[in-house]
Amino acid sequence: MNSIGLKKGYVSEIIKDYDDIQEIIVEIDKEKYGAINYKMFTGTCSCMDEVLLNTSAIDLKLGTGGYHFVYFNYNNDNSEIKGSGHIMKLRYTPLQFKCFSVEEQESPFHKEINEFESLFGHPIAVGTLHSQVSVFFEAFKKFSPQSKTVYIMTDGAALPISLSNNIRKLKEENIIDYTITTGNSFGGDFEAVNVYTAIIMAREVLKAGAIMICMGPGIVGTGTKYGFTGIEQGYILDSIASLGGTPVAIPRVSFKDFRSRHHGLSHHTLTILKDIVKTQCIVPFAIDDENSYSLIENTINTESLLNKHNFINYKKSIYSDLVADFVIRPKSMGRSYKDDPYLFNCSIAAAEYISERID
Repeated sequence: MNSIGLKKGYVSEIIKDYDDIQEIIVEIDKEKYGAINYKMFTGTCSCMDEVLLNTSAIDLKLGTGGYHFVYFNYNNDNSEIKGSGHIMKLRYTPLQFKCFSVEEQESPFHKEINEFESLFGHPIAVGTLHSQVSVFFEAFKKFSPQSKTVYIMTDGAALPISLSNNIRKLKEENIIDYTITTGNSFGGDFEAVNVYTAIIMAREVLKAGAIMICMGPGIVGTGTKYGFTGIEQGYILDSIASLGGTPVAIPRVSFKDFRSRHHGLSHHTLTILKDIVKTQCIVPFAIDDENSYSLIENTINTESLLNKHNFINYKKSIYSDLVADFVIRPKSMGRSYKDDPYLFNCSIAAAEYISERID
């Protein structure tokens, strides 16, 4: 039984060409499609290269941006491993590759990571949607322009960080200073085996003021209570607490989502705060409309969450002027800041909370 759709094609055009990724046009049976080529796996593509493409997502009509992915380039049929490191990612698959992880014995950071003691209450934000990432960091840099920022990307969605154009832009603009990819995600400025050592690296070695942990582009959901990859927010929040930090949970809030399970306080956030996370968290909002916040308060009270977590509403904060000056216009699931401001205001409120409490 095949679980991968594979088709041969030819590269007809190079649209974008970065150090680590190419966006290309391929031709398959005289039809043209957009495709992504990760250079670390298949080398650099040139026009007229014959390539084997993973067409699974488009075959299944999934929301991956409408791309095929280069699986093999027949013009680059030999390659050798280069560089340091021996930690494998995508282990025991045909695409397993080695990386140089911050924890390994040969790492210049090994000693500092190994001797870590505590975060000493330092607040760290955790999101569930990749669209929250740019909003959090752009807001934080407005509040604390001199503080270092680190984005830790999990493997809950897209694994290559290079797929995120937002992260590339934020790095270019020095809004995000460093990136760390954890688990089987890859391509950050630093690689880490797990989220614990990524947090230690971010705070102990890189001296970050703002640290946000969140998956890359894409989120898996099934419409069931526990069947979504954003559930990782719960155990990541617990990991922050176990390291001596203050976990800040960015809630998923919307008053424009047509799906009832995501209206108001999303069932994703509710499940995490009620049933998954075991430690007390800071949960920031910024909702100035009384009717909207009453709906949130009713959910919090009904689900008996007041005794578990510390909910803060920056209801007097006006963020629209702040957002107007952002490099990246906030957008999530087709909705802009104007369409659904509270969806993004929670990320800004988290940035404001942390900016008020860092060293």
